Amino acid sequence: MKPSNILVGLFVIGAVILLIVPIPGELLNVFIIFNIAIALFVLFNALYTTEALEMSTFPTMLLFATVYRLSLNVASTKLILTYGEAGQVIRVFGEFVAGGNFIVGIIVFIVLIIVQFMVITKGAERVAEVSARFTLDAMPGKQMAIDADLNAGLIDDQEAKTRRQKIQQEASFYGAMDGASKFVKGDAIAGILITFINIIGGIGIGIMMNGSSFNEALNNYTILTVGDGLVSQIPALMISLATGILVTKASKDANVGEEIQKQLFSMPRVFMLTGGILILLGILLPLPKILMMGVGSLILFAGYRMIRELKVQSVEEEITEDDTDVEEIRRPENVVSLINVDPIVLEFGYGIIPLADVNQGGDLLDRVVMIRRQIALELGAIVPVIRLRDNIQLNPNEYSINIKGVEVSKGEIMFDHYMAMNPGYIEEEVDGIQTVEPAFGLPALWISESQRERAEALGFTVVDPPSLIATHLTEIIKRNLDELLTREDVQTLINTVKEKHPTLVEELVPKLLSVGEIQKVLMNLLNEGISIRDLVTIFETLADYGASNRDVDILTEYVRQKLKRNISKTFLDNPKNNVITLDPGLEQRIMDSVKQTEQGSYLAIDPLTTQKIYDGLKREVAKVTSTGQQPIVLSSPIVRLYFKRLTENILPDLIVLSYNELDSSVEVQAVGMVKIA
Repeated sequence: MKPSNILVGLFVIGAVILLIVPIPGELLNVFIIFNIAIALFVLFNALYTTEALEMSTFPTMLLFATVYRLSLNVASTKLILTYGEAGQVIRVFGEFVAGGNFIVGIIVFIVLIIVQFMVITKGAERVAEVSARFTLDAMPGKQMAIDADLNAGLIDDQEAKTRRQKIQQEASFYGAMDGASKFVKGDAIAGILITFINIIGGIGIGIMMNGSSFNEALNNYTILTVGDGLVSQIPALMISLATGILVTKASKDANVGEEIQKQLFSMPRVFMLTGGILILLGILLPLPKILMMGVGSLILFAGYRMIRELKVQSVEEEITEDDTDVEEIRRPENVVSLINVDPIVLEFGYGIIPLADVNQGGDLLDRVVMIRRQIALELGAIVPVIRLRDNIQLNPNEYSINIKGVEVSKGEIMFDHYMAMNPGYIEEEVDGIQTVEPAFGLPALWISESQRERAEALGFTVVDPPSLIATHLTEIIKRNLDELLTREDVQTLINTVKEKHPTLVEELVPKLLSVGEIQKVLMNLLNEGISIRDLVTIFETLADYGASNRDVDILTEYVRQKLKRNISKTFLDNPKNNVITLDPGLEQRIMDSVKQTEQGSYLAIDPLTTQKIYDGLKREVAKVTSTGQQPIVLSSPIVRLYFKRLTENILPDLIVLSYNELDSSVEVQAVGMVKIA
């Protein structure tokens, strides 16, 4: 255990022991002085801290200080009632502060209690309650603001995470302060009750047990009780003051002293008016003229000096600004910031700005945040921050999607219209403007609001412009997700797995495979739309085969076979699935054309044979697509990789699976075969 933890434990246990075990007056003096020192520490820390969260443990400190102070009250009460004495500190406070007059002492004590209980404690309690309520109510808005800044590129993921944690800490802190302020209130009430109990009990013990007269008992026990109350309530007053200071802090850029000086004593006209009014009051009213006019003259002089200093400061700022401008002109341009390329950027014309502006009711930013979450859940990949920016070079209602600084797709929307798409079986027509759905290239119509209900009733798929943009962006990201996966992202995924499976990661990285080799395997999977969420299975497969084979393409095939349940669920989810197979002669021809090199294997087929394969494949794919089904090619495991490489240029979205990637529960039916004449 750390020394600080041990000290806290001893402090709490010591406070409890003081409630039970009697202590001598000399030791009580030490504890009382220690109590005053704690109160001063708390007060000055609250005064000079720049924001409330820097003292996030204040509610706990408040509880500890209250318990400790009450235990001192109990200990001193036992000494006062038992021996008629409670140490030098309490007697000095009772005699010096009260002036030796117990009536004056009682009045001072009551005034002190009223100031603490009715003014400071009650105000701090109300401020803490309101701050807790407002903080909780503002949490959703602050979260949305963080997401908006993150998507706009103003902050990175780490800063967004830090700001979210700070919001949670603020809510917890002000909620705790709302409850902790009740400790101070209860402490004040307890101080009043203990004082009256000591006075009444002390008089009774002094008269009946010690044989003192009424006046002697009243004077002695009242002085001691008032002294006890003062040494207890003065530290309590300081901690109450610290509570009020902490919950009323509004600025996070400076401490209280700097803010007061800046806000109260920074305007010369205020000094001039205040000094002039004091001098005028000294002349017109029967007040101490020398004092009033002297103070007024000092304030006028301070205002005059401030005016002179502000003029000098203004001239210096102008000179400094001119020098800075000259230096900026002379300084060579820093081009480092100009060569940074954002991974994903959604640019749009000025007409689409309302869709992205939260103040105008736009929810495009929220949809972009959901895209990253959706892809993370669906494919298990970390999508980089998506930047949104307007581009005046685009048409007003046009948008473009850029991947690594290059435009890969674009689209155009119509405001106050909806896009309607025919699923393929609806024969009735709907009035609208013909267009093409940008994400999948399907024929569609732009329809008005009045046509929307009819189109939905007929069975058309109807989407609004924000949904259209979000869907298009999602599909583009999925298609390019493999090249968006960086080594840093892979390292993050590895660290995530390492938290629960440290042995697996230690065996795999870097003993068998490097981060770059794992990245290539994951990129191969994402390139064909296979989820990498099951990282444990992927890493275990790589650990099993990585020692004997470091060819990332072959390792990818091993991983695919281990993920057959996921692959079958993704691509073969029908009761019966129609597939296209490869002619055994074609498969043998492909295998004979595989060439092995030190850098890996590649396929070397003559152009004539390649064209025949393309023609046969297109014929079979056309037959399947004419029935409205997705074409899937099934091949032997050793051929799958090379056939996919061969066809990805003409049919990049073609699904090519091997027999070893089929789950045992999947039923397939061959409806065609690719052959070469």
